[in-house]
Amino acid sequence: MSQTSALDLEKKLLEKQEKLDREKEILDKKQEEYREKLEDISGLTREEAKKILLEEVEKKEAQIVARIIREKEEEAKRTADTKVKEILADSMRHGATDFVAEYTVSVIPVESEEMKGRIIGKEGRNIRAFETATGVDVMLDEEGIIRLSSFDQVRREIARRSLEKLLKDTRIQPFRIEEIVNQTKEEVDKIMLEEGQKLAQEAGVFNIPVELLKTLGRFKFRTSYGQNLILHSLEVTKIAVSIAGEIGADVNVVRLGALFHDIGKVVEGEGSHVKLGVELLKKFSIPDKVIDCVAQHHEDIPFSSVESIIVHVADSISGARPGARFEDIENYGKRLKEMEDMAKKHEGVADAYAFEAGRELRVIVMPEKIDDAQCTILAQTLREDISRSLAIPGEVKVTVIREFRAVSGESITT
Repeated sequence: MSQTSALDLEKKLLEKQEKLDREKEILDKKQEEYREKLEDISGLTREEAKKILLEEVEKKEAQIVARIIREKEEEAKRTADTKVKEILADSMRHGATDFVAEYTVSVIPVESEEMKGRIIGKEGRNIRAFETATGVDVMLDEEGIIRLSSFDQVRREIARRSLEKLLKDTRIQPFRIEEIVNQTKEEVDKIMLEEGQKLAQEAGVFNIPVELLKTLGRFKFRTSYGQNLILHSLEVTKIAVSIAGEIGADVNVVRLGALFHDIGKVVEGEGSHVKLGVELLKKFSIPDKVIDCVAQHHEDIPFSSVESIIVHVADSISGARPGARFEDIENYGKRLKEMEDMAKKHEGVADAYAFEAGRELRVIVMPEKIDDAQCTILAQTLREDISRSLAIPGEVKVTVIREFRAVSGESITT
């Protein structure tokens, strides 16, 4: 293409551009004229008309949104019960564990009555040494077996292992008994650490202090109404984590809260297992949200978070499912009544009330018959009698209440 042709083409394009600009200017003027006419006719400015239009659109959209919300709410109401059942059923399925009920007595078979006689020793010195070293009660009233009785499953396990070693060793003497028991205690300490590590790993919890792991390991030797505490804690953890995942709660808090919820049951001290567990976890600087799950899992105090509620629900599911626990309601009530009757037999006692599943007894005395010093003695006496005579798991707290009131004068009405 020549230079002249290129210049002609460029000139034509510029002329067309100018023509288009003039036409656009004319259209803009006409558009403005029409806008002014519309404003005059409607009596609204451009901004006012725009505002009304937006309000109409918002109103229409709001109605649509409200309709969708109502539909979703109705759908939620229809499906809520079914969904809750699905979540709980699925959680229980994930939390299911093999279960073996354990009680408070270990039975050791004895080959012969001669061997049982050697266990007893001359004038009963061997059996007394064994009971002193292990802290368990030994029952020899049945032929061919020895029963070891204690509510402290760790002591009972140490006694069982020690007795089995003595039966194989045959050198049954007081000093040998003490030696074997000490060796067995060290073995059981290692077992508890291993069991604590195993439980924590199965629950998906790591970096726990060694002392807490040992405490968790005591779960292996602890039962509650026939339900082994290791299996119960693992079951509660699995159920709670499953529920937390379904509803969007903090899984880590729930996991730790479920794992530690019953740790107070293996801690020595006075008070409920909830109180003892909270005190122990505070010593190890466990997060407050986790401690709240432990403190609130029996509704002793109001729930402070959805995580606490989940741990409570999971614990209830695990304990209430068929076959989980073995507790005769009649015997349970009978045991509480026996505690109260035991207190009422003492002179000067006005009334007595057992509660917290028999872990606490409150005794009201007559102030004119019992003084403050006698109250202290009565509390200690009752505690020893209950621990010795009744099947109350754990520590029993006895509170003796003495109140004296003196009133002078009478009100006069006119």
